[in-house]
Amino acid sequence: MSRSGFLLALVCAVLLLGREEAASIPRGTAGETCGYQSCSAVDPKKLNIHLVAHTHDDVGWLKTIDQYYFGSQSRIQLAGVQYILDSVVQALLANPERRFIYVESSFLWKWWQRQSDRVKEDVRTLIYQGRLEIIGGGWSMNDEAVTHYHSMVDQYTWGFRRLNDTFGSCATPRIGWQIDPFGHSREQASMFAQLGFDGMFFGRLDYQDKNARIAERTMEFIWKGSPNLGSRANLFTVALYNTYSPPPGFCFDVLCADEPIIDDPNSPDYNVDERISNFMHFVAGQTGAYRTNNVMLTMGGDFTYQQAEMYFANLDKLIRYVREKRGSEVNIIYSTPSCYLKAVHDANLQWSTKTDDFFPYASDPHSYWTGYFSSRPAIKFFERMGNNLLQISKQLSVLTALGKYDEQLEHFREAMGVMQHHDAVTGTEKQLVADDYARLLYDSMQHGTNIVSEAIRKWKASGSEPLPQDMHSCMQLNISSCQYTEDGDFMLTIYNPLSHKIVTPIRLPVREGTYSVVDLKDDSDVTSQLVPIPDPVRKIPGRRSRATQELVFLAMLPALGYKSYKVLQRSESPYQQVDSVAPIGNEFYNVFINDDGQVVVEWKKQQNMSLAQSFHYYEGMEGNNKVFKNRSSGAYIFRPRTASTKNFMQPGSHKIYTGPVVSEIHQTINDWISQVIRIYNGKEYVEFDWLVGPTPVKDSIGKEVITKYHSSLNSSGEFYTDSNGREMLKRTRNYRPTWSLTLQEEVSGNYYPVTAKISLKDEEKLLKLSVLTDRAEGGTSLRDGEIELMLHRRLLRDDAFGVGEALNETAFGEGLVVRGSHYVVGGSIRDSDEFAMKEKALTLKMLLRPWTLITPITNGSVMADASTSEGSGLARKLPPNVHILTLEPWKDGTILLRLEHIFEVGETENLSKPVDINIQDLFSTFTILSIEETTLGGNQWLKDMDRMKWEAETNDVLQTQGTSTPLVEIGEGVTNVLLKPMEIRTFIVKTAPRNI
Repeated sequence: MSRSGFLLALVCAVLLLGREEAASIPRGTAGETCGYQSCSAVDPKKLNIHLVAHTHDDVGWLKTIDQYYFGSQSRIQLAGVQYILDSVVQALLANPERRFIYVESSFLWKWWQRQSDRVKEDVRTLIYQGRLEIIGGGWSMNDEAVTHYHSMVDQYTWGFRRLNDTFGSCATPRIGWQIDPFGHSREQASMFAQLGFDGMFFGRLDYQDKNARIAERTMEFIWKGSPNLGSRANLFTVALYNTYSPPPGFCFDVLCADEPIIDDPNSPDYNVDERISNFMHFVAGQTGAYRTNNVMLTMGGDFTYQQAEMYFANLDKLIRYVREKRGSEVNIIYSTPSCYLKAVHDANLQWSTKTDDFFPYASDPHSYWTGYFSSRPAIKFFERMGNNLLQISKQLSVLTALGKYDEQLEHFREAMGVMQHHDAVTGTEKQLVADDYARLLYDSMQHGTNIVSEAIRKWKASGSEPLPQDMHSCMQLNISSCQYTEDGDFMLTIYNPLSHKIVTPIRLPVREGTYSVVDLKDDSDVTSQLVPIPDPVRKIPGRRSRATQELVFLAMLPALGYKSYKVLQRSESPYQQVDSVAPIGNEFYNVFINDDGQVVVEWKKQQNMSLAQSFHYYEGMEGNNKVFKNRSSGAYIFRPRTASTKNFMQPGSHKIYTGPVVSEIHQTINDWISQVIRIYNGKEYVEFDWLVGPTPVKDSIGKEVITKYHSSLNSSGEFYTDSNGREMLKRTRNYRPTWSLTLQEEVSGNYYPVTAKISLKDEEKLLKLSVLTDRAEGGTSLRDGEIELMLHRRLLRDDAFGVGEALNETAFGEGLVVRGSHYVVGGSIRDSDEFAMKEKALTLKMLLRPWTLITPITNGSVMADASTSEGSGLARKLPPNVHILTLEPWKDGTILLRLEHIFEVGETENLSKPVDINIQDLFSTFTILSIEETTLGGNQWLKDMDRMKWEAETNDVLQTQGTSTPLVEIGEGVTNVLLKPMEIRTFIVKTAPRNI
């Protein structure tokens, strides 16, 4: 095609995309009065009372999702979401003054699919008129402590997608509604701002913080969500006065025992005057905590409005009689959080600011909600692996144009959205619900493995050659078990979901024997090694595997691509050395076990740096929960009996295995705690592969198992933890930045969520130590130079915060066994680029691991030839500070693409600089024809975003538009995207396929 012909085709494609995109992101509809224009008028001369009718519907907690939706298992909890939505719609239609808000898109979608056309039309009308408002908009109301930003972005994106496709622009959320999570992260605020939200409301904050804010009238403030993104991540935030409940005595729901408003003057139970007096007394108290002449009352609660008319009829009366009796002083209205926010914004005040987060959260002096940072560690890891596979499934669906699995991909997205719920990945649900979450995720991951297998088969097929044979995924590699690698020869196809090529260890469980690994590209042998599977792993309850060894080799994988190897059984002896005395080491470390049974790591480059690792446990407090001091440690609460840990008195035993790929120490602490310490040749990190369980409780004492890394660093009472896997926050022991802390629980009151990383710095020696986690865990630094992480919890008492059962997980008739890993990395930060890149690459690797597919080799097997043994989705390298966060099939034949800058401002000398990327021909399997930028959630064009502006007390006017340098216009093969530190940019892309 000539250059002029290509440009003409490109222009046509852009024009066509413009028409398709107009459908993909709905615009307004004629006659709509939704949004701020639908708000009732407020009176500047009166106190405006905003009544917000709402329901909080947990996407699983005491009952499963289906049980909550259909209303079954009423003996557990009287809750049926289908009845709530049925009832609310009818109540809203009965009185045009009424309003209602709804949050959980997963329940709304489940209900919507079962409605008649007439009901659907009624609902659309209510939404277009602003009487039924969708806020939050995520698939679930996500937790903020143990969720990773990758999954958080996904779950909002999918919730928004369903809302946009179904209701159009009037269902575009503008408000964050996080009323029930147990503490709040700074990254959540930053994310809401990037989603285009005008503000957020939350219900839970530390009781000391709340008391101070009420006294200082700072319950509303500007939250500076990111020091890297500046004002673009600032968010106006409201802490609710009464969590999310109505005033005491004013719950008019069928679930409540409060008295209705009785307005028959002839009745002996007439109570209008008394009820209005009590109501206004509560309002007066709340008014004193806020700065404008507006107060918002949350008239609802958990699964309320199952008989909506009952609640609304009493609210109608409340409004009527307050107007009659206090109308000269107050203006009481049905309202929404959006309308309340608009009224507060119109007051044109200056607001205080906040730059840290709301962790840890304490509801009383002895109840620090820091236990759930570590509760149910197996499901926390399962969720992380679900995200791993979901990203791979989406990437491969795009790279191979695999369209026939759209429905399976949708189910996978939805299951992962459910897992972000604040009673799912948190581990604060009943056991039967945890089992159901695992079922949902497992089923969706099975869909994911089908997608991956079919996509790779399609990618590897060349011309008229037959497709490769079926490719199998191993779902139990975490317990060193895989039926497809335990018999005969097999072929491996390993996919790398990262945006850069990697050299990474691959470990495959095999039977006794000798093996060789062959690179199919050039038929060359790859250095490999056999290492015994530790006895504690082989004895994990429920493990059914004949594998006794792990075959280990280093795979060189292309960026966003795959590579194939074959594994053949050989007759020669493997290289394996057993040594029970000598330390293991490589060019970076020496590692050995000292006489006390501690693992000692000594740095070779930094001779003044070392650490010692050891296991300990806290005994869980047990009480009757009737007073604060008798609070038990449980699913939510971490409360040890004493501040001192219990130590393991015996040094245990260990074995050492060395070889050309990896050196390992297999350490047994006792019959329920063990670990493997690994150093790979050429790799600058130490892996601690820990195994805990079955935790013994025959002594009737619950146990909370921790690992400690005690280093030679002087950390001066400070440590750093990540915020949802993204930016780092400084923590100071026994201190809170925004109020004077009184601490009665010195251990749990210093615990913070560690989603991906916890770090120490020695400013004098310019040294840094980081521990990277494979799942969310609670962590702290109770002593200088020490990092403590909680691995597993088995407790025998409930903590009386609602779940109603002890956190006592079992499997196969015994206490649950959990296996996980930490990567320890440290050294000099004088060369900040080198250290930061090493640390960042490891963090990404733990989040997005390579996925291995196995094809048994038989006589009729189709083997990949050299030309199809390797493939990359990228046509050229990305800069090292850029990562492809999202690559997924979208709609109307488009692709959703997110690029992120992975370094913070000032984190390194060079990698923290802005970077310009030409993405025109970045991908190898398709060409970009046109591109348009959206907000983070992919549901509105960035150019259309118009957020409210708020003024801080520093007179720093918040600029919320113009988030990035615009794209260079497509032309002559150039499409440039500029990324600034920590910036995520989201695009809807039209493409044309290339041959693969």
